[in-house]
Amino acid sequence: MKRDAFPVLLECDNCDETVKVVSIPLPVIASSPNEGITAGALTAFLIHDRNDDIATLLAPQVNHNENFGVTASLYGSVYPAPRRNIEFNLSQSTKINYDYEVRLKDSTLLDQKLDLNLFGFALADGSARFYGFNAKSSQQMETNYTDQEIGYNLSVGYPISRHFQVVVGDRFRDVTIGRGAVTKVPATTDVFSVSEVPGLNGFQTHALRLSLVYSTLDQQDTPTYGGYARVTFEPTISALGGAGDYRHYEAEMKGFIPFDKARYISVFRLMYNQTLGNNVPFLEQSILGGENTLRGYGRNRFIDNSFMLLNLEQRIRLFRWEIFNVTADWEVAPFMDVGAVMESLDKASLSNFEFNPGIGFRAIVRPNIVGRVDLGIGQSGPALFVGLGYPF
Repeated sequence: MKRDAFPVLLECDNCDETVKVVSIPLPVIASSPNEGITAGALTAFLIHDRNDDIATLLAPQVNHNENFGVTASLYGSVYPAPRRNIEFNLSQSTKINYDYEVRLKDSTLLDQKLDLNLFGFALADGSARFYGFNAKSSQQMETNYTDQEIGYNLSVGYPISRHFQVVVGDRFRDVTIGRGAVTKVPATTDVFSVSEVPGLNGFQTHALRLSLVYSTLDQQDTPTYGGYARVTFEPTISALGGAGDYRHYEAEMKGFIPFDKARYISVFRLMYNQTLGNNVPFLEQSILGGENTLRGYGRNRFIDNSFMLLNLEQRIRLFRWEIFNVTADWEVAPFMDVGAVMESLDKASLSNFEFNPGIGFRAIVRPNIVGRVDLGIGQSGPALFVGLGYPF
């Protein structure tokens, strides 16, 4: 395909005049605790640069879900230059759901010293669930609502030494709560009152953020070795338009330990989150559950003032295979997710922790594309998640 035939958005500074484009048709079959079964098809278009790395991924998709009807979407990840990435997702369902997102990552500013991240979004999720608060919230109290949001998340990082970075950020979120799309589950507003659940009548959040980050990772998107640590303080201020005055404290550690030339990679993440304040909206509290935390449960399954989370994975490269003219690493990843929500760390109880074993299957086109299927087992049964990117 000729380079000058590309739209402006897909411009590639590192591409030849004739560009290699690979198309991969794939079925879509997914099942998660909140959404139910989704089936459809997509075609991934991979545009390569002169080094045969993927400069652009485009993935139009059409699927069907009994709760949301037909959904048409277009996902794109564009690398117009090294260290600069634009991601977008445009998705619209015939019933309730939509998702319009754009993300910019740019590490080329100030002679490649400034790390800019900007994420803007407008979405509605008619599959959202609420069970009540704390680690003992009952499965029998499952309710459904629509989470409708618009907002942005902005951060700027600056290095203060070889491995340390200071990150400042700003986050805005406007949330409206409506009736959900899953009619077999009671509506949240029919079971819980606004006095019981802060934020159930909607809320706004405007928060500033300060983080200190330490990293020795070899790559940002598909690391094979190194360590990462982050501490974050994020106050939400009512004077800036927030729902109240409350604070988030978060600490995270990750490690990647390779063996046999990175055919085996032992990975861990340890994370603690604390939310302090009065009448904190329920979606602003400390939350576990979903494809990136406790993979044996649906999103937002457990909510309280704090959470403790440990993820362990053994990523095993089974083989390296060229398919559709693209070389991919095919991985299997047995994992264990351990976590609990709690009022505070000193009130943590071993009986409240969830132990979610599972197994993941991944296809990786280095250095930036990861497709994954993760199957986790919780007390309520299995949960299956399909998506892009590593869970952590």
